[in-house]
Amino acid sequence: MEVLEKNRLEIVREYLQKGMDYRTYSELVSELAKSGKTTGPVQSDALINYTKLGDRRMVRWEKTFKISEEDQQKLSNLDRQLVFLALSESWCGDAAASLPVISKIAEASPNIAFKIVLRDESLDLMDAFLTKGARSIPKVIVLDKNKNEIVGEWGPRPSIATKMVEDCKRQHGKLTDQFKQELQVWYNKNKGQNILEDILELLALE
Repeated sequence: MEVLEKNRLEIVREYLQKGMDYRTYSELVSELAKSGKTTGPVQSDALINYTKLGDRRMVRWEKTFKISEEDQQKLSNLDRQLVFLALSESWCGDAAASLPVISKIAEASPNIAFKIVLRDESLDLMDAFLTKGARSIPKVIVLDKNKNEIVGEWGPRPSIATKMVEDCKRQHGKLTDQFKQELQVWYNKNKGQNILEDILELLALE
């Protein structure tokens, strides 16, 4: 187990050197949307359309997500040097909903840095942080720089959305088109607050 953790840590540190900041990532998604392209090796109409949709949603969530003064204080008082490393792709709807929120959470603390890498260019990292055996994104890995250890991970969805997905799969055996619309409505209504709650809990800042 110690060897596995060491390998995971080495992989995380390697990809931190390659990671882009959130602004660079959002500009990449925007540029791809304008030029009718997507990240990843598959350039299908569906993925390109998801990238265009994701670009619009990211802009909206950047504007609508707010952190209360109380939570802002908790984050600003964080006394550990942390790095959030996220795996994403431009076509991922859950990433479009989550990464703008994660970025603002990181901005709220002088002790949190945020980097993003593309999943399909980082498969050894992805395979070290699978979700129930799947390459699910977004996945956020939390590294404590002072302790030089991985202290947590988050994703691919906020906790309430995760339960909604599990309930739908249990009932229908898959995610139905109607459910996907309902999930989007939930993201819009929740406005990133469940993600904030999850991250504060992960960092023991509730």
